[in-house]
Amino acid sequence: MKKWTGGVLIIGLACILLVSYSFIQKQPEKQSSYEFFHPNQEHTNFSNSEQPKGEKLQTFVKRPRLVNLDGLNYLFNSTHMSKEEEGKPLLAWGQMRLLLSRSDSLPMTAQGIKEAAVAWKELQSTIDENRASKFVHNKERNCSFSVISMNNATSFSIPCGLIEDSSITVIAIPKGNQDGFQIEFVGLEGKEEADVILSYNVVLSGNNFTKEPFIAQNTWTYEFGWGKEERCPSHGSPNNAKVDGLVKCNEQLMGSSLEENSTSKQLIVNNKNKSSNGSDVSGHDNHMVSNFPFLDGSLFTATIWVGVEGFHATVNGRHETSFAYREKLEPWLVSGVRVKGGLHIISTLAKGLPVSENLDMAIDLEELKAPLISNKSKRLLLLIGVFSSGNNFERRMALRRSWMKYEAVRSGVVAVRFFIGLHKNKEVNFELWREAQAYQDVQLMPFVDYYSLLTLKTIAICIMGTKIFPAKYIMKTDDDAFVRVDEILASLKTKTSDGLLYGQVSLDSKPQRDKDNKWYISTEEWPHESYPPWAHGPGYVISRDIAKFIVRGHHERSLKLFKLEDVAMGIWIEEFKKHVREVQYENDERFYNAGCEPNYILAHYQNPRMVLCLWEKMQKEHKPDCCD
Repeated sequence: MKKWTGGVLIIGLACILLVSYSFIQKQPEKQSSYEFFHPNQEHTNFSNSEQPKGEKLQTFVKRPRLVNLDGLNYLFNSTHMSKEEEGKPLLAWGQMRLLLSRSDSLPMTAQGIKEAAVAWKELQSTIDENRASKFVHNKERNCSFSVISMNNATSFSIPCGLIEDSSITVIAIPKGNQDGFQIEFVGLEGKEEADVILSYNVVLSGNNFTKEPFIAQNTWTYEFGWGKEERCPSHGSPNNAKVDGLVKCNEQLMGSSLEENSTSKQLIVNNKNKSSNGSDVSGHDNHMVSNFPFLDGSLFTATIWVGVEGFHATVNGRHETSFAYREKLEPWLVSGVRVKGGLHIISTLAKGLPVSENLDMAIDLEELKAPLISNKSKRLLLLIGVFSSGNNFERRMALRRSWMKYEAVRSGVVAVRFFIGLHKNKEVNFELWREAQAYQDVQLMPFVDYYSLLTLKTIAICIMGTKIFPAKYIMKTDDDAFVRVDEILASLKTKTSDGLLYGQVSLDSKPQRDKDNKWYISTEEWPHESYPPWAHGPGYVISRDIAKFIVRGHHERSLKLFKLEDVAMGIWIEEFKKHVREVQYENDERFYNAGCEPNYILAHYQNPRMVLCLWEKMQKEHKPDCCD
């Protein structure tokens, strides 16, 4: 009896194990976090037959987690628009939640998302208000080209931020009873005190040249306080660093003033109140011996203008200082100017400010509107994604009126889209929204447009070129570049359609380890001594298979995020090379990343006037010559 009972027990246990094993094998696939956040969206299966044979993505030792950052839910739960047309600027936006949820996110991601949620809420409110108003088109324009302030005003507003070539000019007289004065560019005020994006602090020498005059430039944030001060003259080791090709400090001229001051100080004291005929000599004449640009009682005209890499100051027509932009303190964030200290202000003038196109007066709007691309139409030959910032209205209009009028673009063979993050200024965002609805070529990004987040735009371009408007090739460029679309297409006819990187390719470059450099990379971010091959950011082309690999890799969180967007592309292509197929690195020196040369394919750093000039030359002379 005991033997029989034991046998039954053993058989029963075996049956239980067998049933359990079968259940484990047949249980449904675990729901991914992406499916959880997007329950109504069709899940893309990246393991289908389209995956190249033998392809296997590299995985981290520990794959980044998914986190829910402050503001993320609002950005992705409120993007539904009442009309289909109004949702077109959000096509790429809707597929970026997983990318923004990574625990290994880029610097400024959390802040960029949090601020974007605030900006998006304000924009939706403004859209609703203007939709209900019958007088939206008769409103006074939000962004003005210039602002002038008189009557010794010590502060004034900048309505829509600063852009390249914007300038602030102050005409004033220093007061001798104070040590100096400050000119500050400040950001938007919120719950905390506004950030100081540039502090231009002038310390004067005093009535009897008892102090050494200098100019100190710096930044201030509520979070970190004052940054590292830059003095001119510095009296340290010579600083040969340049900003936009200009010296940070006009040391030679400053130095000569100091020498003159030291040798003439006693002479000035002895003759302070006497001239050759015994009459009094004004303080202004006493200061003429100094070459320092600011003197007690002497009228000056100081202009601080916006370059590509930093702010530049000229005083009475002479370049004096340059100051490189610092992270998260960029010119588009400037919302006001304030002047402090001993200064009698005659006038201040801000000009070259961003101003949007007057859509009610645009006679060529229909002609410039992006051609309709149907999801059912055949694959595009080329998608061109253009990096732009919210208040770069004039740059975008210059592109629409120039190389975006190539027949290949107008016929729908090539599509061009601007990729733009939200602005912290609600006026800019509303003007940008109206522009997006009018021209149908803008893709908004669900984050504020900080420089360190540009890599996210690169991925968004790949998403659009593979999942929204499928294209054979995908190109990235900037809104200050002139692209010869016809020549790009002609060149691609001779290139492979698989595993292609085409542009000005850098085969041997090293990470910048200087912490003061704009492109500084720590050993934690990139421990290797050199980068893999990459193409310079103003313009390059990749094949569709590479773009698909990038989209899939970031969906699976198996590719590294890297804050230098053009180098990041090179890093991802290196992984593609390891795991998919060989890469054709096609170098073409006609992609000019720093200016224009005859026979260019792409010319960079072209302002709107030069872009339109290049187009006119192409139409009239039919040859790629540069404009002065």
